[in-house]
Amino acid sequence: MSTPLTYAGGTERYPVLYMTDGVSHLLHVRGTVDHLVRNGLMPEVVIVGIANTDRTRDLTPTPAGRYNPDGSRREQPVGGGAPKFLEFMEKEVFPAIEAKYRTLPYRIFAGHSLGGLLALHTLAVRPELFQALIAASPTLDWDGDYAMRTLGVYLKDRNAAPRTLFVTMGNEEAGDERPTRFERLRGLLGRAKAEGFVWGWKALPEEGHGTVPLPSYYWGLRKIFEDWAPPQDSRKDPFAGSLEDLQAHYRKLARRMGLELPPPEGPLNLMGYRALAKKDYPEAIAIFRFNVQSHPTSANVHDSLGEALEKRGDLAEALASYERAVALGAPAGHPALKVFTANRDRVAAMQKRP
Repeated sequence: MSTPLTYAGGTERYPVLYMTDGVSHLLHVRGTVDHLVRNGLMPEVVIVGIANTDRTRDLTPTPAGRYNPDGSRREQPVGGGAPKFLEFMEKEVFPAIEAKYRTLPYRIFAGHSLGGLLALHTLAVRPELFQALIAASPTLDWDGDYAMRTLGVYLKDRNAAPRTLFVTMGNEEAGDERPTRFERLRGLLGRAKAEGFVWGWKALPEEGHGTVPLPSYYWGLRKIFEDWAPPQDSRKDPFAGSLEDLQAHYRKLARRMGLELPPPEGPLNLMGYRALAKKDYPEAIAIFRFNVQSHPTSANVHDSLGEALEKRGDLAEALASYERAVALGAPAGHPALKVFTANRDRVAAMQKRP
């Protein structure tokens, strides 16, 4: 279990990323998410890693087996527990997480190998459980290509719920007869009829079965949130457009995801400081006020608003903003607390001058 850096002391709610093999993958996924968040490419998320006591039992959809190259069958007698495992997640894990943590109704599933097979099975038979899924090198040969058989039925339904799927494959199929199972899966996804179904894929031939999850989860999250970042023009300004353009961008994104999320704090702050550098104080203050409205528990946005108000000469209101930044930053031990305090004390001293 891992919460975002901004979780403590805040009131905002977050999407949740659930993944199998949590013991193996929690640390690198947390690092990947934090990296993408810092670069404005996705929202912060709560991460829930599940440790399976019997992977074959929990993650496989049928009590079947796999076929050897010579056509003989290797039975897996403990397989077929995926329906019970998904029921456990729906009736026990989801309610427990959503009762204890501040979450949004947007769930992502990530699984590797048999966990990737479970991701494909879940999309095909329980699509209501997750809005987006990542399948890293899924076990496509299970039960005579079970995943592709069931996905084919789901994807023919034009009324299927809008979902996002990202699949990868490492070097496991090197040397296999063409088209490989991964190639056939991509063809199947490309023929999908479901309206609003978004999918992506990436072949990772340089990765073995053990190393493929890290890049898979990185590229999967990039795909799920591919339009999260607003339009940018790095040659001129960090963001192309006005505050109204940014608001419209995130309204459109909210409609696609079926989820109301405020524009992230970082892009708004950068836009505000861009206006401040041009001494466009009305524009800068309007942007910072909107950021405060969108992220009222962030100490940093109150400090930024205070800076713009101070530069315009509105010292009383600037002091109030700085005081709010200190009040929010102190309990959480904000790393910029000394800056917030210095700003507050400086403007307070200016207010006392005759």
